[in-house]
Amino acid sequence: MAMVWEGPNAVAAIRQTMGATRPTDAAPGSIRHDFALEVGRNLTHASDSVENGEKEVALWFNPAELMNWKRAADQWIFEKS
Repeated sequence: MAMVWEGPNAVAAIRQTMGATRPTDAAPGSIRHDFALEVGRNLTHASDSVENGEKEVALWFNPAELMNWKRAADQWIFEKS
């Protein structure tokens, strides 16, 4: 599944969910810790910066394929800035 996350903490949030690049360094409960054994044999990727993310999104999606999606619960989850 390919997806794009946006927001001020998107890179940090998804990388925390996925875990460290080396599965043996990844936190328990993260995808890489729980499902990967080797760096070169995992099926997950996340950009390491917003700049790289923008380049990588352009490899997978054209602008017409991107959409904004908001959950009704977001107002209870995210702080207003």
